[in-house]
Amino acid sequence: MNRRLIASFVLGLSLVASPALAKKEQAAAQPVAPALNPVVSADVSVDPENILVLDLSNGGRVLIRLMPQWAPNHVERIKTLAKQGFYNGIIFHRVIDGFMAQTGDPTGTGQGGSPLPDLKAEFNAMPHIRGTISMARTDQPDTANSQFFIVFYPRFALDNRYTNFGRVISGMDVVDNIERGEPPASPTKILQASMLSDNLPPPPAPVAAPATITADMLSNSKSN
Repeated sequence: MNRRLIASFVLGLSLVASPALAKKEQAAAQPVAPALNPVVSADVSVDPENILVLDLSNGGRVLIRLMPQWAPNHVERIKTLAKQGFYNGIIFHRVIDGFMAQTGDPTGTGQGGSPLPDLKAEFNAMPHIRGTISMARTDQPDTANSQFFIVFYPRFALDNRYTNFGRVISGMDVVDNIERGEPPASPTKILQASMLSDNLPPPPAPVAAPATITADMLSNSKSN
């Protein structure tokens, strides 16, 4: 099943400028009504059982506050898969500059998911601002499973269409450094996904493979 992130018409709204969207983009820099911009605490001592930790192959650590009051079933799914180690080793397979970074597919193609059943949509009024984490799905609403994306910049066309279930509270610079591409030539990988309450240390950094020594290289070395 193809779990591409955005139906074409929604992606078009997000990436092609229009007067209405431009006004919304400008409004992103202004205070949003409290009902649509709830405070998301960056204090990691508050509810560590709902803070997702992503250790990435680009050398950084990202902390994401999950919000069960927005989407309880989606939050529970992410926590379950993280505790199972499902996300460990999975790449960011679709990363669009100025839009979002998507991951969570063990096949790396955008068409895979977990063995667990798909989720019922929990669309909500929370805005897709910078740092939002939201669930990917097909063009059918009740098809979210394991794939999720992190928004680089506000994309209000996604509001009430995709399930927003949390926000980055630390390490957004690490997210910004995720390798771009569909898929990227050298994709950024989730080395370890865990809950902060598990208190897991970052995994060892990957060791670069040694360069292959060819016969020509040995010959040139001897001649020098």
